[in-house]
Order: sequence, then C-alpha cells, then structure tokens
Amino acid sequence: MIRRTKVGIIGCGNASSPYFSWLKKQPALDVVACADLDFYRAETKAAQYGIQALTVIDLLAEKKIEIVVNATVPKVHHAVNLQIIEAGKNPYCEKPFALSVEEGRAVLEAAQAARLRVGAAPDTFLGGGLQTARKLIDAGAIGEPIAATANMAGRGPETWHPDPEIFYQPGGGPMTEAGPYYLTALVSLLGPIQRVSGSARASFPHRLVRSEKKLGTKIPVEVPTHYAAVLDFTAGPIATMTMSFDLTTHQLPILEIYGSEGSLSLGDPNTFDGPVSIRRGGEKEWQEIPLPQPDNAGRGIGVADLASAIRHDRPQRASGELALHVLEAMLAVQLSSWTDTQVRLQSACERPAPLPPGAIEG
Repeated sequence: MIRRTKVGIIGCGNASSPYFSWLKKQPALDVVACADLDFYRAETKAAQYGIQALTVIDLLAEKKIEIVVNATVPKVHHAVNLQIIEAGKNPYCEKPFALSVEEGRAVLEAAQAARLRVGAAPDTFLGGGLQTARKLIDAGAIGEPIAATANMAGRGPETWHPDPEIFYQPGGGPMTEAGPYYLTALVSLLGPIQRVSGSARASFPHRLVRSEKKLGTKIPVEVPTHYAAVLDFTAGPIATMTMSFDLTTHQLPILEIYGSEGSLSLGDPNTFDGPVSIRRGGEKEWQEIPLPQPDNAGRGIGVADLASAIRHDRPQRASGELALHVLEAMLAVQLSSWTDTQVRLQSACERPAPLPPGAIEG
C-alpha cells in the first residue's frame, strides 16, 4: 500500500479552497489539519472537508505532518515559510513566493540548512496544456525557440472583485497577481531568464469600484498598473511581456512561442488546460493539438509532486528555486523602469523536468 503523505494547510481564505478540493481527492496525500489566525475560518474548512482545525502553533507541532501548504496573505509568506521550516516541515507556498528577493533567498537557505524541501506555486505549468507544449518544443516541432510573447491585460479587478483594494496596495498590481503564472510558464518552456528590461507606470491615480459590494467607492492606486518587459533567456530566446490593469480592449495573444520552423499558440497559464495550437512554416491554418485525457491536474499538483520528490529523492518541479527566479524577474521589471537600466538576474534555476507519461492521470 502507498504510504500517504500527511499535509496541513495554514491560511483558510479564498486561496486555500482549490487546495482543499484537489488535495483531498489524491490517494497518495492525506490532508489532516488546517489552521488560520481566524479560528472560525479554520473550523469552517475543517468541517467542510472532514479534517481537524488547529491553531497555527499546534499544526506546526503535529509530528505526522510532513508538508504544510502556506496559503496565507503575501505579506506574511516569508515569515510563515520560516516558521514551517523551523518546525521541521516542508513548506509549499502560494504565490508570490515573497515580497523581496532577500526574503525568498532566506527561506531557501533555511530549508537547505534544515535539509528540507521548498515547493511553491504556481503549479499550472504541470497541467496538460503547458506539458503538451513542452513536449512539442522538446521534440523539435517548431524548430529552435527564438522568441515568445506573454500578455495579460484588462481593466482591473475593481470591475468584478468584491474587495479590490488589495490589488492596488503594496504587494498588489498586475505583475504580482498574474506575472507568476506567465513567467513560470515561460521558464518551464524556455529555461531560466538572464536579463530583464522594462517600464512600469500607474496610469490612473484612482480606481472606481464597479462591483456590487462597494459600488462607487474610489480606491487610491499605490502600485504600477501597467508593465511592459523584454526578457532575455539564457538559452537565447527573447520574450516580450505585458501585464496590465489599464486596458479596456485589445487583441493581444495570451501566450505564444515562436520557433525557427513554426509557432505555438497557448491558453491562459493561470489554468491547467489548453488550448494548444501549432502552425508550421508554409501552413495556412493553426492545428489544435489534443491534450492528455483524462487531465486530472488541479491546484495542488505541485504539492503532490513535492511529496513524490521527497519519497524518491529527486528534484521537485514546482520548486522554491523556480519561484525565487520568477520573483526576481518580476521585481526586475519595475527596477529596470526605476533605474533606466537593464537588470541581470542573480538567481538561477533548472528548467523543470517534464512530467512522465501518465503522471497527470495518476
């Protein structure tokens, strides 16, 4: 019989819900407890999923738990990750990994000293869509990758989110919210980033809430809301990226990879599926590529891969090193804009290994 890895979850807000739903269905994982500073929220989740509600201190003291999902708010990700490591457990952190490179690096150093693993979101690159794209690139279906583009643009969460203030406060903005998905996807497909240049601005000093709960409320904007970046990858490709809360309409592609022999058009990297389409030189139409069926990937597949990596003593795919590299790239866009310079990244990570056949289904 498979020895199930015991998992705890700290932070029982909206970010935790997909983890509870997916992890509870996995035969190799056993979510046994949750915690939150608001104990009522922990009790609510515990009752919903048939697990134990604990205080944060008691959850960290529970010896049988090996992995703790850190689904707290971004400003305390660093501190909670260090608490998890101090308790002798392996953290898996929601995005963003930290609010500074120094914070992220401190977590990795603490884990290394304690001989523990660090996992981090996003893990959407392990879904059928981006894994299919990875397989095509590795097989040479589009030749040598030369360039890419990644774009997320809209008018901002004040049009739909019930409490949009956080998106316009320090730690918020389109790069922090969407950037991890797009950058992680690009690194998983093309390898690490070497150099970043970019511009960032806040186009409007205030936002008017249009969602029902706070309709008409005016929000001050404290962070950039439009980013444009150029990313130079170590292996050679150059990517352009736009992350924006400022555009009303556009026809920007979501994610495309351009090779010497053809191109790939991909779906939203904030999801686990496609579509994935390919068009080679000389062809008049895009051809959609079938994805693996069934595709059971969901929020938490990175946790499952971390558990497997611990069991089999291999590198985890959604790793802290990958998350730190993506974090540095995100911050480098704004730094480049502020300093009017190109920024060479100091962090490094391996291109995550592709999932073997049948891994998603299993």
